[in-house]
Amino acid sequence: MNVKTLPVAIAMTTAMSAGLLAVSSLDNHAQAQEEEFRWKMVTSWPKNFPGVGQGPERLAELVDEMSDGRLTIEVFGAGQLVPGFEVFDAVADGTAELGHSASYYWKGKAPAAQFFAAVPFGMNAQEMNAWLHFGGGMELWNELYDDFGVDVLVAGASGVQMGGWYNKEINSVDDLDGLKMRMPGLGGEVMNRMGVAIVNMPGGEIFTSLQSGAIDATEWIGPYNDLAFGLHQAADYYYYPGWHEPTVMFEAIVNEEAMAELPADLQAILTTAVRDVNANVLDEYTARNNDALVTLVNEHDVELRRIPDDVLAQAREHSEDVVAELAESSELATRIYESYSAFQDKVEDYHAISEQAYYNARNPEGDNAE
Repeated sequence: MNVKTLPVAIAMTTAMSAGLLAVSSLDNHAQAQEEEFRWKMVTSWPKNFPGVGQGPERLAELVDEMSDGRLTIEVFGAGQLVPGFEVFDAVADGTAELGHSASYYWKGKAPAAQFFAAVPFGMNAQEMNAWLHFGGGMELWNELYDDFGVDVLVAGASGVQMGGWYNKEINSVDDLDGLKMRMPGLGGEVMNRMGVAIVNMPGGEIFTSLQSGAIDATEWIGPYNDLAFGLHQAADYYYYPGWHEPTVMFEAIVNEEAMAELPADLQAILTTAVRDVNANVLDEYTARNNDALVTLVNEHDVELRRIPDDVLAQAREHSEDVVAELAESSELATRIYESYSAFQDKVEDYHAISEQAYYNARNPEGDNAE
């Protein structure tokens, strides 16, 4: 070969190699776009249950539509594939690729997970979403789940819940002594310290347990879901406010290996769809609870009661102790608590002159629910 033509030959070879690499890359991309994935999603809720149970169904529909059928998700209600309290394990061990639940159910595995579901007298849904997405909360939540081989995305919120259903009037702290009540998470621990025997059970067991007398009281979510469960048929007294759960943030937990196998565009579709569901679930609760409460009070003669001040005061006192003890349970729990409480302090200061000030201006006569 003539020495003068050598650079030309090298350039042509380089161009051909680049072209082959480009074609190979395009082929791999096309192959990835043609690959189909079939996932299972287990939940802690009855199949198609209003609100929280509809969130997973919406997620499956959105993902199927956005991916043009390349990623489909079959949704299983509690007990259909695994029991409601075994959702986390099912996703961690690969029985299902995806789960929908609430993180306080896993307090036996990761006690600090309770910070991400509901903290008594803590942040509401608006504030929690802000902390999770813009205050470092999601990073801490995923760090907490790292050892279990799952990722987490926030996938809905209940908003401020109700205080619960009771089969007798609660006029003071003394009236709580000896009651058997279904209440999960940190709120349940607070009530336990106030003399209440806490019983844990999935939602699908609540009505029969309350009706049979196996429990004397329960909290579930709020009027929309409580009406759907028919809890007014098993207890007469309905208390507010839901100090124990200023919101519950629902979670989508994803098997890490399954997530890593998805092409980048399907990962983006899944996370975007979950973000949609997160907003949609809260919007639905905000809309539906209004009418459901009117139905409960006006059509079913439910006795709506405000929790007495002494009960709220003692609950607040015990809550401080319970949360502080959880914060001391591990180094990571301490960091989560510090991040959570610092954000709550800041958002409370702002909301005092924005949200709360507006509510006070809008309703200058105060609490007139009864």
